[in-house]
Amino acid sequence: MKKPEILAPAGSLEILKTAVIYGADAVYIGGEAYGLRAAARNFDKSEMKEGIYFAHEHGAKVYVTANIYAHNDDLEGVREYFSELKEIVPDAVIIADPGVFTTAKEIIPEIPVHISTQSNNVNHETFRFWHGLGVQRVVTGRELSLEDIREIRSKTPEDLQIETFVHGAMCMSYSGRCLMSNYMTGRDANKGACTHPCRWSYSLIEEQRPGEYIPVFENERGTFIFNSKDLCMIEHIPELVSTGIDSLKIEGRMKTALYVATVVRAYRCALDMFFESESAYRNHMPFFMREVESVSRRKYCTGFFFGKADEGSMFYEAERTAPMVYMGTVQAVRNGSVLITQKNKFSVGDRLEVVKPSGENFYVKVSSIMDEEGNPMESCPHPKQKLFVGFEGDKEPEEYDILRCEETDL
Repeated sequence: MKKPEILAPAGSLEILKTAVIYGADAVYIGGEAYGLRAAARNFDKSEMKEGIYFAHEHGAKVYVTANIYAHNDDLEGVREYFSELKEIVPDAVIIADPGVFTTAKEIIPEIPVHISTQSNNVNHETFRFWHGLGVQRVVTGRELSLEDIREIRSKTPEDLQIETFVHGAMCMSYSGRCLMSNYMTGRDANKGACTHPCRWSYSLIEEQRPGEYIPVFENERGTFIFNSKDLCMIEHIPELVSTGIDSLKIEGRMKTALYVATVVRAYRCALDMFFESESAYRNHMPFFMREVESVSRRKYCTGFFFGKADEGSMFYEAERTAPMVYMGTVQAVRNGSVLITQKNKFSVGDRLEVVKPSGENFYVKVSSIMDEEGNPMESCPHPKQKLFVGFEGDKEPEEYDILRCEETDL
C-alpha cells in the first residue's frame, strides 16, 4: 500500500506555515482572484512566493486554486493571473472550467493541472478523459463511495492521481455546484462569494395565506433541512488507503490556524501510525477523536463513503461546537518568555494547553504577561496584540507551538 499525501487548506500565509509545520505534505491556497473562497484572506503575489518557498524548504508542495466557472469578462483576467503564476511556479493549479483549463495549458503548460471537485468527477471515463488531456490529478466528487473510488482506481492509468475530501464541510448541493446563494442574495457560490443559505432556517408560506409563516418542525429548534453534517474519516484510514487514493484532502480555507493545526496533526499522526502498526492506530483513536472534536465544527458523519447518505446520517439541527479557544501561536522564545499575537483573552494564572507539531500536548500556567514595551499586564483583552508571556510548568513552549484553552476554563 502506498501512503497518500495529506493535503491541507490555507487561507493565509500564517496558516500555510502552520499547516506545513503540523504535518501537511501539501497545501492548497487561493490567490486574490479566481478561487472559490472570496471571503478568505488569500494570498497576494509576494505572499504566494514566500509561502511556496517556505513549503519547499520543509519538503511540502503548494497547489493554487483557480476553480471558478469563468464568464466572458473573467477570461482576460485569468490570462493575466496565469502569467503571474508562471513566474511564481506553484506545484499545481486546481481548475474546474474547461475554458480556464485551455488557457492554463496555453500559458503555463509546465505547471501540472489538478481538476477540481467542482467538475463533478464521479466516473472512471471522466477521469480517463482528463488524463487524456494531460491532467496530473482529478479530485473526486463527494457523492462517491469507497467502492466507487476503488473501481475508478482500477480502471484508470496508474500515473493519474486521485484526490478525495476526507474531512470538513459537506455541501448540500451536488459537489458544491450550488445556485441558492446566487438566486437568493445575488452572490455567486461558484465565483467564491457563497452566503451559505443552506445553513439558514426556513418556514413555509401557503399561496392563499401570504405573509403567514408556517414553521416546519424537525425538533424544538426549528427546521434545518439543508444543513449537512461535517465529514470525518479519521476512524477509517485503512479503508481510505485500500482504495489507492493518492491525496487525503482536508476542507477549510476559511478556518483558523488552530483548526488547521489540530486537524492536520491528527490525520498526520493517524496515517503515520497506521503504516507503522494498525493496532497502535486503533489504540490511539480516542486521542485522534478528542483532537478533531475539539475544533469548531458541526456533528460528524462519513458522507457517501459507505453508501448513499440519507437524511438521518447527513442532516441535523444547526448546532456548532467549539470546546477549545485559540490563544495564539508561539512566534519566538526570548529570555524565558514566548512572543505571541494574542487571539483571545486570557489572564495571569490561567491554565493553557500547549499543542506541539510532534503530537505531544501538555499544560502550562500563565505566570506573567507583558506588552511590547515591557509593561506588565494582568490580562490581555485586546485581540491581535503582541505579547510576551511567561509560563510555569515542567516543559516550555517552543516556536510554532499553539496555545489553546477549554472554553469552560476561561
